[in-house]
Amino acid sequence: MTSSIWGGRFSSGPSELMQDINASIDFDKRMFRQDIAGSKAHAAMLASCGIISDADRQAIDDGLDQILNEITSGTFTFSAALEDIHMNIESRLAEIVGEPARRLHTARSRNDQVATDFRLWVREVIDSLDVALADLQRTLIARAAEHADTLMPGYTHLQTAQPVTFGFHLMAYVEMFGRDRGRLADARKRLNESPLGAAALAGTSFPTNRNQTAELLGFDRPSANAMDAVSDRDFAVEFLAAAALCAVHMSRLAEEIVIWCSDGFKFISLSDAFTTGSSIMPQKRNPDAAELVRAKPGRIIGSLNGLLIVLKGLPLAYGKDMQEDKEGVFDAADALAIAIAATTGMVADMTANPAAMRAALASGFPTATDLADYLVRDLGMPFREAHHVSGAIVALASEKGCDLDGLDLADMQAIEPRITSAVLDVLTCEAAVSMRTSFGGTAPDEVRARIADARIRFALDSNISNGESS
Repeated sequence: MTSSIWGGRFSSGPSELMQDINASIDFDKRMFRQDIAGSKAHAAMLASCGIISDADRQAIDDGLDQILNEITSGTFTFSAALEDIHMNIESRLAEIVGEPARRLHTARSRNDQVATDFRLWVREVIDSLDVALADLQRTLIARAAEHADTLMPGYTHLQTAQPVTFGFHLMAYVEMFGRDRGRLADARKRLNESPLGAAALAGTSFPTNRNQTAELLGFDRPSANAMDAVSDRDFAVEFLAAAALCAVHMSRLAEEIVIWCSDGFKFISLSDAFTTGSSIMPQKRNPDAAELVRAKPGRIIGSLNGLLIVLKGLPLAYGKDMQEDKEGVFDAADALAIAIAATTGMVADMTANPAAMRAALASGFPTATDLADYLVRDLGMPFREAHHVSGAIVALASEKGCDLDGLDLADMQAIEPRITSAVLDVLTCEAAVSMRTSFGGTAPDEVRARIADARIRFALDSNISNGESS
């Protein structure tokens, strides 16, 4: 039996194996809304250009509305023999309205149809992810505002470096996710050109109006080259690249949550809502949600690499290889969405332990840099010399088993006689934090100022995202 889609050229039908490898309906059926919207726009354009009648357009619209209801209600029957979402919908439309359905495919191809559907789907995902990331930023900001004064160690190499505040630390992720929103917004701008009407690869001889379909579907303009329109998947690659980096940022936060929850730190705790137990060790509370978020970049980066490899050797215009473009994008979008939701939930759920954070500052000499800054600022010492003197004082404190603010003034003067009692005012962690008032620094008032700025910069005062962060 030949295919009803393209069987005129063939005397016999494809093998069962060919049908299995060729069919995409199992995954591309999730684009049904976009496919119906594209068909409605195409039918409206065909009617306004006099290519089909208004009666045919109305019949097509009514039939597509019925199909939408059938799919959303779960009564629609998808067929692998019809290969993809486009032909499943078109075939059902023919059953409902008859002849008008057979006119719908005039001046278009499945090549431009799938490119349009896919762009519409990715665009909607970008918009939904932007809303979710904005909510994550709001949640981080709310917790940062609570803890603008809460002291904790700042680390480099996971070694105690300088005292900071927990709010300051959380605000670093607000900036990361703001850049992620910016990358998604940039990808959306380049995505927003309509391939519809490019047909197979060379355009059409019918007097169509591609500007009309672009406008109806919310695109900024029609794509300028029909061959590029059907073969371009840059928008999918850009989305995956932005998604991969966003997932990496969430993985970094997830790793810190895992560390902060651990017995060696105890900086925070998570409730039962975001932890699990052990099948054998009754005392365990495992931060599994964070660990799963930490793993998501593997899937998303894999999808990015997979699509790049699919595209790397393809000649123009369309090859069936491009059917492999969607599953990775769908999977990445799902993985990123649940990771954002879980991360937002964990940030809202976590209970900080300021006492444990402050206790962690009792070791590691976190105010050594402040001592060096004092030697430069008050004694006029060159920084490299001050660094050397501070190192010697740190070594003495280590030998005595105390922190820098536990040393006697005489001990420090034995190493550098010009040191005065003023040094005692800079060696506490509270003083070290409060003095870092430079723009973007960890001083509590500066953290609060940057929180206020971030709410404006990332359009977070409203519940509606503008899609143009950073």
